[in-house]
Amino acid sequence: MEHLLKIISKPDNIPIVFLLVLVVFYTWYGFKQAIANDRAGTPLEASMSDKVQVWPYLVRVEFLAALLVMVILTFWSFLLDAPLEEPANPALTPNPSKAPWYFLGLQEILVYFDPWIAGVLIPTLIIVGLCVIPYIDINPKGNGYYTFKERRFAVTTFCFGFIVLWVALIILGTFFRGPGWNLFVPWEEWDTHRVVALTNVDFSEFFFGVPTRLVDDSLNPLGMIIGSVTILLWYGLGVAYYFWKKGTEVIQKLGLVRYSIVAFLFLTMMSMTVKIVLRIGLNIKYILVTPWFNV
Repeated sequence: MEHLLKIISKPDNIPIVFLLVLVVFYTWYGFKQAIANDRAGTPLEASMSDKVQVWPYLVRVEFLAALLVMVILTFWSFLLDAPLEEPANPALTPNPSKAPWYFLGLQEILVYFDPWIAGVLIPTLIIVGLCVIPYIDINPKGNGYYTFKERRFAVTTFCFGFIVLWVALIILGTFFRGPGWNLFVPWEEWDTHRVVALTNVDFSEFFFGVPTRLVDDSLNPLGMIIGSVTILLWYGLGVAYYFWKKGTEVIQKLGLVRYSIVAFLFLTMMSMTVKIVLRIGLNIKYILVTPWFNV
């Protein structure tokens, strides 16, 4: 427990703790309002007819909020020292060497994916996915008021992507990753000399006994076939669901193009979770190994 308190009280970790508190509070508040509106039938926000001008009402509140934040940050700087370390020494690398908290999620993803996937492909898909939301969202309900019943898929998907695949990775990278980027429980002392022997295997070897490389270190074609088929079957779930539900109103409104985009982004997001679980739980490193890229 003493070590946990030491980690939490570090000046650069205190904002992360506040972030977690705010995430929990606003998630609870949003669902509380949504459940209240769903039970009432008529959202409180939708029945409000009073309107006020931006000036001076909104601008005044924003100005007072900005002053309050400045006061908090000023006193914060008096009470806590800046988390500065000694000058950079090329002969001595900090262990662990961690990115700022807002990049810790990406740094954690590097454990489970190749650098080009974790650093380029996944952030690009996140940005593209957020950009296409207005073009693929066919549900007019839930605009301007809290609701869960009318937007179950949208709310659930966003909460999973933000809380599980972003906030949880920040928590993991901050409080559970120690020297050597090894996993430590928060109350466990960080041992800089700890060496963890990991027997990483690939998907085909773990489940089918087919190694990805032969004796001469060349790639095994059968292993590549198993990995490719596995990935095709995973994305084939989207195709199967389309033919299963193509007669429903939602699928007909979406259309083939928008459904394909939604299915691809959703299955890609869920595949990240599967890959993380496989790596942490079973030490499975790659699903597919090729001469050009690894997945």
